[in-house]
Amino acid sequence: MADKSNVALVCILGMFAGFLFSRAALSISMFLFGINAIRDVPPREWLRQKWWLLGLAWVAIFAISGLWSEDKGQWNDHLQTKLPFLLLPLAFSYQPRFSGGQLRFFTISVAVMLLISAGYTISIFLSDPVYYINEYKVSHMLPTLPKKDHIRSSMAAALFVIWCVYAWPQMTGRRMKLVVGSCMALLVVYIHVLAAKTGLVSFYLFLAAWGVYLSFGKQKLLGIAVIVAMPVVLFIGMRSLPTLRERFVYIGYTIFMYRHNERTDNLGDVARLVSYQLSGKLIAAHPGTGVGAGDMKHEMDAMYERYYPQTDEHGRLLPHNQFLVVALGCGIPAMILFIVWVFWPLTKIRRNRQSFFFFIVWFILFIQLMIEPVLEVQFGVFVYLFFLLLMLQELGERAESKIISE
Repeated sequence: MADKSNVALVCILGMFAGFLFSRAALSISMFLFGINAIRDVPPREWLRQKWWLLGLAWVAIFAISGLWSEDKGQWNDHLQTKLPFLLLPLAFSYQPRFSGGQLRFFTISVAVMLLISAGYTISIFLSDPVYYINEYKVSHMLPTLPKKDHIRSSMAAALFVIWCVYAWPQMTGRRMKLVVGSCMALLVVYIHVLAAKTGLVSFYLFLAAWGVYLSFGKQKLLGIAVIVAMPVVLFIGMRSLPTLRERFVYIGYTIFMYRHNERTDNLGDVARLVSYQLSGKLIAAHPGTGVGAGDMKHEMDAMYERYYPQTDEHGRLLPHNQFLVVALGCGIPAMILFIVWVFWPLTKIRRNRQSFFFFIVWFILFIQLMIEPVLEVQFGVFVYLFFLLLMLQELGERAESKIISE
């Protein structure tokens, strides 16, 4: 039988290829990765995984909410996106640690795929830069891989840069370090060219935290250099990248308009705040069970029709906060269970380098939960679970080898 870790590596690379090019390939690769990891694990051993059981519980509430959801199609769509929570956390618990060679192969392979994605976006920009710069004046982003999801594209690039910094000691030899360092630099350029707030905030948040971390350790000068470099890099980007410059201009414009009581769906950030307001009214009216996962969109549309009838279909959003989505669909008790699930991995943190990198990845993903319905889309579930579980595994959260062959 094929070596478990080699099969896992192939599946992981299949996940990333599917993330960029094929939803079906992403789903199949996640399923095969999970089956490979637990193929020799007796089901009774699964019950040792408390975090997995918590995830199972809050996903089960989503499933049960179908009983009071009229729109079964929407309910099914929301439930299907949650299926990886039933398998991936369990699979990573029983997945053997990769060797140094496997980690290097994983890092280089994913870097190449992400650079292909970055090249796709930048080539489109270069085909008609004037047009796309003007598009950024009205917050229309460059096309990306995965298609129509610049948020997850920028997030994956930022989190992968963090992974590369973490895995840097494993990159043996000058040539390997040169290749990985060059890939990191190109991905940082891509994050700034795309200028999605998600990727930019994630990248600079990591730099700030890493600089502070180094400053309190043995590499004080490097830490200070990282902190000093932050405004310098941002200033250079603003001067040399028109997409980044226009993005900041637009953000300033939305803040100005909101302060002057402009509430229009044409302003993306304002539309998020409106979604919080309307979902809060619905949650207050249905605190115990929510409106049902299948009826969230219908109920939100009704609230928009009542309070903001001028908002068109494009601007009528689910609450851009995953905690509010859970409460809206399944009630406040389900949201409390979800909060426990989100924070549970922090119990594994210790005072070491692995814990620092795990915490910063967890915190970046937590911010995403606060500003996006991340777990309601397939790509969001993949990016969230993969990077969180990858760093959790590096932290040492694995099942003990207590499995008896049967």
